[in-house]
Amino acid sequence: MVPERASQRAFFGVSALLFAASAAVTIAWCASMSGMGGMPMPGGWTMSMAWMRMPGQTWPGAAASFLGMWVVMMVAMMLPSLLPMLWRYRQAVGTTGNTRLGRLTALVGVGYFFVWTVFGMAAFPLGVALATIEMHQPALASAVPIAVGVVVVIAGCLQFTVWKARHLARCREAPGPGRTLPAYGTAWRHGLRLGLHCTRCNVGLMAILLVIGVMDLRAMAVVAAAITVERLAPAGERIARATGAVVVVAGLFLIMRAAGLG
Repeated sequence: MVPERASQRAFFGVSALLFAASAAVTIAWCASMSGMGGMPMPGGWTMSMAWMRMPGQTWPGAAASFLGMWVVMMVAMMLPSLLPMLWRYRQAVGTTGNTRLGRLTALVGVGYFFVWTVFGMAAFPLGVALATIEMHQPALASAVPIAVGVVVVIAGCLQFTVWKARHLARCREAPGPGRTLPAYGTAWRHGLRLGLHCTRCNVGLMAILLVIGVMDLRAMAVVAAAITVERLAPAGERIARATGAVVVVAGLFLIMRAAGLG
């Protein structure tokens, strides 16, 4: 009993330290990037520095910098909702020795965040490509505020779909005792599955974060809170739909404001 309690304390202690460290680094990074300002664009908006190179920086260096901060940001945003899933995994695996159980749990987490790392690797070149086009096409840049509103509306509509409900259910699903083998390969695949379901479930909410501002701490906090609540609350699907309704209204407001109607 005592070793089990020590293992539980270690699990929650390490998780709390990891969350605190990732949140602190994310806040510091956003503050430093915000201090640099952005590029004013036609249409009255400002392009984020996340899609630009720093003076003297190569594109591979910019990509590595973005990816490093993306991973840290994902840990800060996703760990609160991932923690119960990791705990359920530990319960399903059962007693395998404290050291091995800790390694298996860590491997599940690594597999989960590996999927989010791949998501970031895809988002960066797409963001850079769009930023380059907007800088060379003033007419297109002027339409960005309306396009942002459209993306937000679409993201809100996704909250009502069967796609969202199915992947949200898989994210909330607890592995059954005896079905989860205490093997490293099984732990890695379990983490990958969790990550894939999570990215599919939250693709709309993450799209909002990317178009509104990947360095915006308020947007990060709101998106992270929405993901955590719909993942952990008893009525997750209803909360997801309620979130979708709020997001659709917010997107329509952004469109009306960009069109000069609000």
